[in-house]
Amino acid sequence: MFSPHVLDVPAVVVDNGSGLCKAGLSGEIGPRHIVSSVVGHPKFPAAPAGAGAGSGSKQRFVGEAALQRKEALSLRCPIERGLIVGWEDMEELWRHLFEWELGVRASERPVLMTEPPLNPRAARERTAALMFEAFQVPAFYLSDQAVLALYASACVTGLVVDGGDGLTRAVPVFEGYSLPHAVGRLPVAGRDLTELLARLLRAGGRGYPCALRRALVEDVKEKLCYVALEPERELARRLEEVQREYTLPDGQVLRLGDQLFQAPEALFAPAPLGVQGPGLPGLVAGSIAKCDADIQAALYGEIVLSGGSTLFRGLDDRLLRELEQRAARGTPIKITAPPDRWFSTWIGASVVTSLSSFRQMWVTAADFQEFGASVVQRRCF
Repeated sequence: MFSPHVLDVPAVVVDNGSGLCKAGLSGEIGPRHIVSSVVGHPKFPAAPAGAGAGSGSKQRFVGEAALQRKEALSLRCPIERGLIVGWEDMEELWRHLFEWELGVRASERPVLMTEPPLNPRAARERTAALMFEAFQVPAFYLSDQAVLALYASACVTGLVVDGGDGLTRAVPVFEGYSLPHAVGRLPVAGRDLTELLARLLRAGGRGYPCALRRALVEDVKEKLCYVALEPERELARRLEEVQREYTLPDGQVLRLGDQLFQAPEALFAPAPLGVQGPGLPGLVAGSIAKCDADIQAALYGEIVLSGGSTLFRGLDDRLLRELEQRAARGTPIKITAPPDRWFSTWIGASVVTSLSSFRQMWVTAADFQEFGASVVQRRCF
């Protein structure tokens, strides 16, 4: 039987991402655990040595445990381009987060999970059903990732540029509600830039150990890549002016040049990735143009960057420069780039679930029993 006292317990907050899932407890300043969104299944009848955390008799491996055994496993990503595509693996990942990472019983705490803008109705209801039926949570809520990122910057109206591992979005938010008709999507994000950088390195004759290929390229991307304010001028610079060094684990030193800005340039000119259409500035301007004229100035005046793929040095300056060329003359434009923006969605969720006013927002187990999974369509915005 549902007890309202359970709502006084700090909630579990899970931010579901294509590349990473972040989990922790409400009221805390950051996620306690960050796990790669990957589940490994044995390729062969005999499972690899060792026990898979949270894997049970099926011998599934989650997160880093899966990546460390990738030669013997078939790796599956349950979230693709922001949407859940592998429900059994997603359930396994959530179980791993609850039981092995956080060490909590899902049945004893409220749970808030983030969801992408335009999350399909069926996905929302299936998530709720899993939480209440498989995990027996006492209370649950689904919340828009972009809205939460805006909350983390103490705003309720603005445009969120959310760049993760699987997708980049422009999401206008007005008074705490996203505007679905104006959400813009760009199928270029972190994993695409990693693959592009790998291609550029190979084309330049830069070798690196095959076994660590993706991890090394991601490290180069995160530590050295940047967005050029003027790409043509950057290309014209002398090699010694743009060259940077990266030391491999074996001590070998790679000298890298224009690949470091050519990879993230795909966010602004995505054609090299086979993506037709506008880059990031066109995505933002197009999203704002679809909104009511009365709020367009407010959206331009509060653009907030969120997600790991917005961390490139120079991205905010380049975006501002190009938006100034697209917006009506004299339009004030402000871009906020929080230093902790790679988990700002989680922070926003932690903040709102710790507010006493959020208590009435929870969908309880009693609500689910009375109305079924469709209750989230009426209660979770």
